[in-house]
Amino acid sequence: MGTPQFAVPALEALQEHYEVVAVVTQPDAPAGRGRALAASPVKQFALAHGLPVVQPESLKPPQEVQQLRRYAPDLIVVAAFGQILRRDVLSLPPRGCINVHASLLPRWRGASPISAAVAAGDTTTGITVMLMEAGLDSGPILTQRSEPIRAEDTTASLAERLSHLGADLLVETLPRWLAGEIVPRRQDESQVTRCGQIKKEDGRIDWSLPAREIERHVRAMIPWPVAWTTWQGRQLQIRRAGLVTNEPLEPAVQATLGVATTPGAVSVRGNNVSVRCGQGTLELLEVQLEGKRSMSAADLARGQRHFADARLGL
Repeated sequence: MGTPQFAVPALEALQEHYEVVAVVTQPDAPAGRGRALAASPVKQFALAHGLPVVQPESLKPPQEVQQLRRYAPDLIVVAAFGQILRRDVLSLPPRGCINVHASLLPRWRGASPISAAVAAGDTTTGITVMLMEAGLDSGPILTQRSEPIRAEDTTASLAERLSHLGADLLVETLPRWLAGEIVPRRQDESQVTRCGQIKKEDGRIDWSLPAREIERHVRAMIPWPVAWTTWQGRQLQIRRAGLVTNEPLEPAVQATLGVATTPGAVSVRGNNVSVRCGQGTLELLEVQLEGKRSMSAADLARGQRHFADARLGL
C-alpha cells in the first residue's frame, strides 16, 4: 500500500524478493495545468510490472476489506499510502501490517515527517520500520536507520534519499521479522512530536519570523506547495533563498547603509536581492512571480522597477 514516489523503491524491492499479490494505491487524481486525471507513481510502477492494482476511495466499506481478504496476504507493507487503516484491515494479514515511516519515531508522527524535520532544523532523521496498530504511527518499532540532513536539503532531495534507505531497510528487516528474530520495541511516548498534512496555505511566509526559520521553511516547502508571499496583489513564490551573514548588527548602522529594517521590506544592491525578517535578512535567489516563469531574484528586480521598494506579504 503506497502512493507517491517515496513508496516506489520499497515496492520495487518487495517485488524482487517476494510475491506481491496486489498493490493498493490512492485513486487517480487531477494533476498539471490541464488537471487531467493522473495515476500515482506507485500505480504506474505496478502496471508496468503487471501487478494487480486496487484503488479504493476508502477502506472503510466492508466490500473493500473483503476484496483485500480475497488476496489472502500473509503481510501488508505500507509506505506513504495516504489513508488510515482500520482494525479490520490491520488484523487481516497473519504476519501483520508493516509501515515504512520517514522519521526516527517517535519524532514526527504524522503525514509530513520529512518537511517537518527540515523546517524544524533537525540535523538527523531516518527511517523507521514499524508494526502498525490503530494509533497514528504509534506502533512498536522493528528497526531504524538514521540519515543526516544536509544544510542544502529540501523535502524533495531528502525524500529521495530516504526512499531508497527505506527500501533497503525493509528488505533487511522482513526476513528477520518473518523468522521471529525481532522483538518489537514500544515507542517512548514522552518523546513524541507530531506533524499534520501540508496545505497550500502552509507555504505562506511570515516575514516577522527569524531569517533562519524562513530559510528552512523555503527548503521544507519544496516540491510542494512552495514557499510564497504576496506583492502588489500577486503571489510570489520563493524557490531558493539563503541567509545574509555579513549584515551590520545595529539597526542604526543598517539604516545609514540603506538596509531595510521592516519585516518584508526588500533591498536591492546590484545583483543582491534581500528581504528583512523579524531577525536577520534573507537573500532571495530564485523566485517566480504569478503569471511569470521561474527566474533569479536579480532578473525579477531588473524587470520590475518597483520591486526595489517593495514590502512583501501585504
